[in-house]
Amino acid sequence: MKAPASTFSKAPVKFRMPTADNLVPIRLDIEIDGQRFKDAFTWNPSDPDSEVAVFAKRTVKDLKLPPAFITQIASSIQSQLAEFRSFEGQDMYTGEKIVPIKLDLRVNHTLIKDQFLWDLNNFESDPEEFARTFCRDLGIEDPEVGPAVAFAIREQLFEVATQSVASARESRLSKKGRRGFEYVPASKAGGAVLDLVKLFGHKSSVVRKRKEWEVYEPIVDHLSNEEVDALEAREERNFRMILLCK
Repeated sequence: MKAPASTFSKAPVKFRMPTADNLVPIRLDIEIDGQRFKDAFTWNPSDPDSEVAVFAKRTVKDLKLPPAFITQIASSIQSQLAEFRSFEGQDMYTGEKIVPIKLDLRVNHTLIKDQFLWDLNNFESDPEEFARTFCRDLGIEDPEVGPAVAFAIREQLFEVATQSVASARESRLSKKGRRGFEYVPASKAGGAVLDLVKLFGHKSSVVRKRKEWEVYEPIVDHLSNEEVDALEAREERNFRMILLCK
């Protein structure tokens, strides 16, 4: 995916998602009386909180869920929004760095594995546009795959952004005791953070190193009904085990 060139700076910026749209990734996984509801979507943190209750009521009505889900859905969304907003106004570092993004997900009958590098300093990047191009290039026709890919990217970028806030905080403390400090962010997304300018110039937000094309070539498998049933049964068992451990 091609994107406008970034303006690199080692100075901190105020926390936000490192994408064109400052959206919060929201994931729901709720079970009440043996009935389970799962969903994943993005939310504009600038929207009024009253919209959360409206959304929860509409979701329960549209999906014919028990009324008890309204409170749980609203509470989960508000909790995740509160976490995002707790970082707003704080400094974070992004300049001259790219981070690895990994995809390992199943959407209906489609299994996807991939790894690529994302320019954290390009605030014009668009996960949804990348996901549309990704699906088009790989011939993926399921309309639910694109949004799932974009969401997976946004989740990981949010994780990296929150870690950048912690790193910026640590750098301020370090600068008080020594000179010549150079910030190097850490990422739970995996792997070392690389210098984008030295490796690739100012060309793109999503890149693959040539020597890794074969190693990290996208893998797309189409599962049979039997394979999907087996995976869903295993996921359900894992979910039950997690509940028992709580």
